[in-house]
Amino acid sequence: MKSFFHVSDIGDLAAALQEAKQVKANPFAWKALGQDKTIILIFFNSSLRTRLSSQKAALNLGMNPIVLNVGADSWKLETQMGVVMDGDKSEHLKEAIPVIGSYCDIIGVRSFAGLSDREFDYAETILSQFIEYSGKPVISLESATVHPCQAFADLITIEEYKTKARPKVVMTWAPHPKALPQAVPNSFAEWMNAADVDFVVTHPEGYELDPRFVGNAKVEYDQMKALEEADFVYLKEKTESTAGNLSVQLEKLSSAGYISKRTDGSGPKPRTICKMTDAGREAMREYVETLKTYFNGL
Repeated sequence: MKSFFHVSDIGDLAAALQEAKQVKANPFAWKALGQDKTIILIFFNSSLRTRLSSQKAALNLGMNPIVLNVGADSWKLETQMGVVMDGDKSEHLKEAIPVIGSYCDIIGVRSFAGLSDREFDYAETILSQFIEYSGKPVISLESATVHPCQAFADLITIEEYKTKARPKVVMTWAPHPKALPQAVPNSFAEWMNAADVDFVVTHPEGYELDPRFVGNAKVEYDQMKALEEADFVYLKEKTESTAGNLSVQLEKLSSAGYISKRTDGSGPKPRTICKMTDAGREAMREYVETLKTYFNGL
């Protein structure tokens, strides 16, 4: 593996999931793989979970991890090609990468999208330079367009908790007042398309992801319809309600004819599966329109 950006880089996905299950069950069994090897984890942007989990994983595999925070542990690096370096950047990334590569066996890089130049972001300009000039395998720890480690972890979780062979997985989002990175949804879509799941994407029309990541996934603009009987949407976590409060509210909605309920006891824990009825959808739309009228009058 020369790089780890996409689900196709991992090879046999089913085999990789089985191997991940084994590693999770016995995380120190593969120490010999990384013995006498060094991984450098380079962060152009802040990180908590990715940094800690990557460093711990490297230690579990017997590797020697080195963490470099660009601009904090080192001077700033110029990342764009063909620019006049008369600012606060002391060295160009192209010159620094071979030096970094000479001290390690594998490189992990986190570099977010700048969100000002989409062409620059989607060209993966920074990580592409590491692949070209380091001479070492490169892992994306979240780049401008992808976050493969997060997507793989999500798929492992789905595999662990699914209660049927082909669960329904829904990815949903809504407009935000400012531009946000697309790496996580891009990778999630790409990996779910490769997995054995019923994958549905839902969002307001006009907020589509890049087609290369959405692929052949079903896109449903009606969010309420898309979320019906989704296997990985948990009302308790979403509403932050206690079990007792949630039970009372669901009973009220059911009594009003707004939702239907059924209990599925096939998994390790019983699940209450709720589905919005036509009457519930109409009531919800009326409620939203009432709110719009209210706020437009302020």
